[in-house]
Amino acid sequence: MGEESRRQPHAYFGGLAGMGAVMFTHPFDLVKVALQTQQGGLSIPTLVGRIVREQGYLALYNGISASLLRQITNTMPRFAVYEFGRHLFSNSVLGSLSQSSLAGIASGICGTPADLVNVRMQNDVKLPKEKRRNYKHAIDGFAQIIKKEGVITLFSGWTLVAARGTLMTIGQNCCYDLAKAYMLTKPYFKDNVVTHFTASMVAATVATVLTQPLDVIKTRRMNAEPGEYKNMFDIVKHTAQLGPLGFYKGVVPAFLRLGPHTILMFIFFEQLRLHFGYLPENQKEVKHSIAWEEINYSHLKFIVANLI
Repeated sequence: MGEESRRQPHAYFGGLAGMGAVMFTHPFDLVKVALQTQQGGLSIPTLVGRIVREQGYLALYNGISASLLRQITNTMPRFAVYEFGRHLFSNSVLGSLSQSSLAGIASGICGTPADLVNVRMQNDVKLPKEKRRNYKHAIDGFAQIIKKEGVITLFSGWTLVAARGTLMTIGQNCCYDLAKAYMLTKPYFKDNVVTHFTASMVAATVATVLTQPLDVIKTRRMNAEPGEYKNMFDIVKHTAQLGPLGFYKGVVPAFLRLGPHTILMFIFFEQLRLHFGYLPENQKEVKHSIAWEEINYSHLKFIVANLI
């Protein structure tokens, strides 16, 4: 194993990689949110055309400040806790799920305020002018929510964010590690961009399927007016009126956003690791990581078999 491949990521690399990726994928996320919060059947081309026609191309980047902040408060702790969890939990399916759950809870607690403002700013583009919240930027969004709705509102839906973060960590981080570890056992794959790209495609597909239902409910919860829904079950009931596919509303832009985002994020993350990561003090830390990846390939077969 070369010196570069032995390098380990710093805790903040996940946040930096996420910020880089979101600069390219934010418009897809905005369209996804707009689709998820509507009760009608407006198509993607019609929605995008209306936004651009009425508000200009820059409207597709509405809420970018909150989206960048979300990468710092959500993605960074999720990646940091996940990487730290490698050395805390046993090499088992339960250990991997515990590791992902801990990372998801961290992202839920830390990332919900920015996620809330991000959803609301993005949803403004499809609302009439008189109904828009018109947050100037993420900090202004925090200030207005605290003033009008109270501090507790900033953490509205944090349990959904944590649950989604857990599933996202399983879909993205776990599946990426497992796919990459499997490919590196083959002679035609090296620790390079091709392997990172392929593994991240697998991760993006699994993550989208796992998280979309919760993402729809979370988006509706965060964007709701006070008193619009009685409780979380009321949101599920309201969404179910559209049929089972209502929980996968916006899945195309969700994948169009999450696919490129996951690919770019892991490519940026790996490049940061390979060029700016730290070398472990001894070989035991490296062997631990390799053993975790090898054992968890069998976990992947176990999980997939049970899902099917």
